[in-house]
Amino acid sequence: MKKIKIILIAIFVILIGGAAYLSTFKLETIQVTGCDVVSEQEIIDRIEGSGYFNNTVVIYIKNKINPITDIPFVAKLDIDFVSKNKVTVTVYEKSIAGCIEYMDSYVYFDKDGIILESSNELISGIPCIEGLNFESWEMGKKLPIDNEKKFQSILAITQLIEKYELQIDEIRFTSENEIVLRHDEIKIELGEGDYLAVQMMNLGSILEGLEGQSGTLYMKDFNSDNATASFKPN
Repeated sequence: MKKIKIILIAIFVILIGGAAYLSTFKLETIQVTGCDVVSEQEIIDRIEGSGYFNNTVVIYIKNKINPITDIPFVAKLDIDFVSKNKVTVTVYEKSIAGCIEYMDSYVYFDKDGIILESSNELISGIPCIEGLNFESWEMGKKLPIDNEKKFQSILAITQLIEKYELQIDEIRFTSENEIVLRHDEIKIELGEGDYLAVQMMNLGSILEGLEGQSGTLYMKDFNSDNATASFKPN
């Protein structure tokens, strides 16, 4: 019996000592990388407020077992233990291709037309599409656009914008189903989208020559056989 008591006391001392040592792993620094859309402070606030007891070991272990997954526009967080008082957080954001204004919010989608998030804020640098009408949408589903040609045009335009690193603020479909882009104060008329690949491939260099100007760039007939565009200043 005495031997059991000694063993229990030893275990208790070890546990108390371990808890005391573990308490020295107090989180003081969170270093965040990978943020473009979300802010670093938003990530820090979320981690500090997620019931991790402000302890670096607990933060690391709990995130491995039950990672944070419900931060808007964030696909994944990797939390790495650096020292007793510091962790690093690598943020993997969802790849946003564009957005559609819906009522008083913006519905964001990826390069495949799958809806990612909805927000009241318009993210800078993300092209916004106008001239589309639909009654409802569902997270994780395809954009609810019945016109398949228009849907494919949207995907093609947003993918080409990313490929050629173009700054396009707005994508609009007219009542005649023609495509109009906006770059700063320049309106770009592309026609019905039959020559999108060659138009978008050349658009960047054309816009460089028009930087700072305001007007309309006509590219409806711009194709591989007729590489001619005209610009009408306002």
